[in-house]
Amino acid sequence: MKQLKVALIGNPNVGKTSVFNALTGLNQHVGNYPGVTVERKVGTTTLANDTKAHIIDLPGVYSVNPSSKDEEIALKAIYDASNKDFPDVIVVVAEVENLKRNLLLFTQVKDLGFPTILALNMADQMEKKGISIDVSALEKALDTKIVLISARKKEGIDELKQAVLNYSNYNANSIFDLKTIDENYFTLLGHLYPNENPYKVWLTQTGVFQFEQLNSVVSSSSNVQKSETELKKLQQRETIKRYQFINQILKDTYKIDTSKATDIRMKFDRILTHKFWGYLIFFFVLLLIYGSIFELAAFPMDFVDGLFADLSSWTSANLPEGKLTELLADGVIPGLGGVLMFVPQIAILFFLISILEETGYMSRAVFLMDRIMKPFGLSGKSVVPLVSGTACAIPAIMSARNIENPKERLITMLVTPFTTCSARIPVYIIIISLIIPKTYILGFVPLQAFVMTMMYVLGFLAALLSGWVLSKIIKADRKSFFVIEMPTYKVPILKNVFLNMYEKVVSYIVGAGKIILALSVILWFLGSHGPSDTFGNAEEMVAEKQINERLTEEELSSEIAGYKLEHSYIGIIGRTIEPVFRPLGYDWKISIAVLTSFAAREVFVGNLATLYNLGEDAAEDETKIIDRMANEKHADGTPVYTFATGISLLLFYAFAMQCLSTVGVTKKETNSWKWTFIQMIFMTGVAYFASLIAYQLLK
Repeated sequence: MKQLKVALIGNPNVGKTSVFNALTGLNQHVGNYPGVTVERKVGTTTLANDTKAHIIDLPGVYSVNPSSKDEEIALKAIYDASNKDFPDVIVVVAEVENLKRNLLLFTQVKDLGFPTILALNMADQMEKKGISIDVSALEKALDTKIVLISARKKEGIDELKQAVLNYSNYNANSIFDLKTIDENYFTLLGHLYPNENPYKVWLTQTGVFQFEQLNSVVSSSSNVQKSETELKKLQQRETIKRYQFINQILKDTYKIDTSKATDIRMKFDRILTHKFWGYLIFFFVLLLIYGSIFELAAFPMDFVDGLFADLSSWTSANLPEGKLTELLADGVIPGLGGVLMFVPQIAILFFLISILEETGYMSRAVFLMDRIMKPFGLSGKSVVPLVSGTACAIPAIMSARNIENPKERLITMLVTPFTTCSARIPVYIIIISLIIPKTYILGFVPLQAFVMTMMYVLGFLAALLSGWVLSKIIKADRKSFFVIEMPTYKVPILKNVFLNMYEKVVSYIVGAGKIILALSVILWFLGSHGPSDTFGNAEEMVAEKQINERLTEEELSSEIAGYKLEHSYIGIIGRTIEPVFRPLGYDWKISIAVLTSFAAREVFVGNLATLYNLGEDAAEDETKIIDRMANEKHADGTPVYTFATGISLLLFYAFAMQCLSTVGVTKKETNSWKWTFIQMIFMTGVAYFASLIAYQLLK
């Protein structure tokens, strides 16, 4: 009996294992997640009375360039002619709904010189999804045999078997012209290896696989050697050119008419990606998220705030007097409270964002935003870093790696810190609570929540505008193309949601908490110590100055505390830098908090808590920091935190680069101090002048 070896290959989640089951009749677990097929699976099927096929189910891969152990195993089977699984024919399984993405692998496999069959799975869903395919035209364009199948319904399986049986009738020639990548280079390779498969020569040259017959020739040809960077650029260009090739073919052979789609997913997609309703829904989703931060987190915030206030009072009252007690009661505990008080808002924020990701809506938002990202020099994929930047700019900047175009990737990394990260939330909440009345717009929209939402919108607008400016400055060496997979809508897995929320909260506490705590201790030291001739003689100096005044003991203590604060090290620093920030409406205390928060934005609140707890008024000041700030006065009795000062602070924190960790990540990801310094200077300059203009107009 004639024996054939047939390799099943395809992207993850295209139903390849279901096709394997349908062909062989063996039981096999069918997974729904990428990488579920991690082992080699073999089965047999009878194609004709005299022909039997051995079906090899290879792990899912996205391209012929392996990026994991599973992919490496899969690709060795089709690279190495001595491999026991080396096939006579390859069946590439694709999904009708994601054909463009699946065809990248098909064109690469076809170029390796195998007789190749394209099995389009889930063909039974075409009508529901409004998909139509001109199979004859597509077969001609791809120079292959195409079979429409439904592995779940076992439709088209006999036709697939017949196609495999006739594999010797199919052309094994390449379909993609490598010279479109770099004509001179690939012409030279063609001259050097005239009798070899061009794509195998290219894969050998890039080190993807050392084909035995090409090793000696390639290693002695110094005139075609390229650096690793040059080869990677050519590989990236190959992917782009292949997608251009695929797009051109599908333009004439593959149609999706959403108006004819009848399944629920398409109905949802028509609404959620609509040019008007899609953006409106996205706006209300954001409004719902950030409104929930205020409404749902109010009680746990008050609880945490009161808990640490009580703990600070208890520590001060019960531990022995001394510097250690002062450190704990006035430095460490208020600093920890400043960190933990905002955990409820951050937890709620990431709980809701995780649900959006789990349901599949986030991918629709990415697709939707690509329409408005392009004019600003960004990719639709830039939405992921920008939205992730609402959590933390550090992982967000790193997530920009999946943007293929170098120019769009650089711009995305540079503008992502403009989006409102979680570190800004404590600052925004404090300032908004101070200057925005607790009322409702139209009777049901909380005004404070609306302003908070506008701060997020402002961050996005600043990122987009900066992206547009940078797109005019930075030169691109090639065009970009947007490719994204739309996942199926599904009910969120709560375990994943809670795990993601937990990771983000821990990251905030560990990453920000240690900085806040350290700076709180430093500020406590600077605020509790000073030059001996002034700070050290505060009691004598105040008593001599007030000798003719009949002050009560409480009033005298307050005067001494104020004198100490003014002549402490922190008071000296604050008064020194105050002229720089005075045009923005900041006194020396705010100036210190702003200056020290250049290490991390969230330090601002903790520093203010420490500053306002100094002196003998500490017991009284163990109330909410908001109340203390609201009652803070200038020397002339006017309030420090006016509407103009609040807006000025909001704008400063919306635009300024105040995170040393972000600076470090930007340097690492851009590999350039030049762009890192440009980012720092540009953001801080925008923040200063925006705050200056706002304060001067509103005061």
